[in-house]
Amino acid sequence: MATLNDLKISEVKLSEGEGGKWGMVIDQDICTGCQACVAACAMENNISFVGEEDSGYGRSMHWIRIERFWEGEYPEVKMTPNQPMLCQQCGSAPCEPVCPAFATVHSQAEKLNLQVYNRCVGTRYCANNCPYQVRSFNWRDYKRPEPLANQLNPDVTVRRRGVMEKCTFCIQRIHKAQDQAKAEGREVMDGEFTTACAQACPANAITFGRTDDPRSLVSQLAKRRGHGAKHLEELGTLPNVTYFKGG
Repeated sequence: MATLNDLKISEVKLSEGEGGKWGMVIDQDICTGCQACVAACAMENNISFVGEEDSGYGRSMHWIRIERFWEGEYPEVKMTPNQPMLCQQCGSAPCEPVCPAFATVHSQAEKLNLQVYNRCVGTRYCANNCPYQVRSFNWRDYKRPEPLANQLNPDVTVRRRGVMEKCTFCIQRIHKAQDQAKAEGREVMDGEFTTACAQACPANAITFGRTDDPRSLVSQLAKRRGHGAKHLEELGTLPNVTYFKGG
């Protein structure tokens, strides 16, 4: 059975001016559930750690989580492959039409579902309409005791309480790579950068790239494996994250 390591990064060049349709593939066969992606996402995107009390109320702040599915009844249970769950960057996102403040919008350049924090008024309609439950509501202005404040990423804003938060495929990294390539008078190469979760994954279970280019690594992987599936695809949300699970 082929794995992610069997595929080589494509030589295709990605034009910084064209934007592109960004997507992700996640191999559940090799995901170990270590949650390195969760920690990396929190560090990259300045996500607050809410503490034990708020976590008990279901107010955890994670833009990506590891879902574990159980078969059978306790205590005889069998754990099926782990499923990292993040914003699926839907092409027809249910969260977008219900926002009264137009805080959740679709980027025409990157084909991503974005969250405009300074527009959000905290109605949480988008979270209620998301079938993947990948949006987090910022309940408080969480404090970061010293020296934790020093780890804040200057490329990502620190959100105030009362707004919705979600994964945006580390769009700051997309823009940084495009700006760097433009400054050097060249084009962005496929595989030149990736998201924080994919970078931190020790098993190489997460691959990020251009899904609209048939020569990109993401497209090669989807074509070679042949048994990828979109989560809740029957809802017509057109998700841009593909999951692979052997059988």
